[in-house]
Amino acid sequence: MKADEPGSILLVKTSSMGDVIHNLPVASDLAARFPQAHIDWVVEEGFADIPRLHPAVRRVLPVALRRWKRQPFSARVWREIRAARHDIEATAYDVILDTQGLLKSALIARAARCAATGRRLGYSFRAIREPLAAWAYDERFFVARSLHAVTRNRQLAAAALGYDLPPAMDYGLSLRGTKEARGESVVFLTASSRADKSWAEHNWINLGRALARLGLTLLLPGGNALERERAGRIAAMMPGAQAVPPMPLADLAALLAHARFVVGVDTGLVHLAAAVRTPVLALYTATNPALTGVLGSGWCRNLGASGAPPDLPSVLEALQPLLRATTARN
Repeated sequence: MKADEPGSILLVKTSSMGDVIHNLPVASDLAARFPQAHIDWVVEEGFADIPRLHPAVRRVLPVALRRWKRQPFSARVWREIRAARHDIEATAYDVILDTQGLLKSALIARAARCAATGRRLGYSFRAIREPLAAWAYDERFFVARSLHAVTRNRQLAAAALGYDLPPAMDYGLSLRGTKEARGESVVFLTASSRADKSWAEHNWINLGRALARLGLTLLLPGGNALERERAGRIAAMMPGAQAVPPMPLADLAALLAHARFVVGVDTGLVHLAAAVRTPVLALYTATNPALTGVLGSGWCRNLGASGAPPDLPSVLEALQPLLRATTARN
């Protein structure tokens, strides 16, 4: 390691799931440029399995900001906060990089311990989501807000640590068993955190019936009880479809990695599908995909926009390259 290269780097990107996934290429870029550096990552406890799947991340430091704020006067919560802060302060970092740009992430960046010549780095006032957060950094960098989230994260890291952005983008995930051939399952991601991001149930059912006629098996994961109820209701209307029982995030990643392809609404798991290089079609009904749509080195397509949900014929048309390959294989 050269004298001017960082030996330890802390990434601060806590949530949401899609945002955390969009930050994985930063870890890949840093590992390629600084192979001897130790990379740690502060992340919400519910998404901690994501950076754990990246071989370049040495240590994952979970926080529970979402849960803590619901019980701000709980003695247990304050014990957890003190324990998390102790873990974050345990290492003196040469670089603390906040790619989230919110007050909550900036406070974590300030709480983390810098080495004697360490620096806290983040977006400039004109580039950041919450301008007040920029005061937390020792150095600030402008990255255009019109870029895709993955590109913004990568450009911030490159500017902050002074290297040229690698031309290839790599999420870097390492999953057990992913060298095996993909199966004949298609994963439907029907649920999102917002009801207005949903795609009509009759569309899912008709799409699933069309795919079942091609010999494909439909798998429908669901997170909470409401999502699992919806998945079960839709699966019951399609031949051979299965509502997938709850499973850890790492197991969901493996499920997505072995699927023939994935169709999903605007939810974090569609980005996870792109990250594991599974062909994925993302359906947008209430948001626009320009800045946060699926992006990957495999087959990725975004369809629809805010107020303009895709109809079933357009979804089937978009899937034709994948369906032709499936027909030829069978």
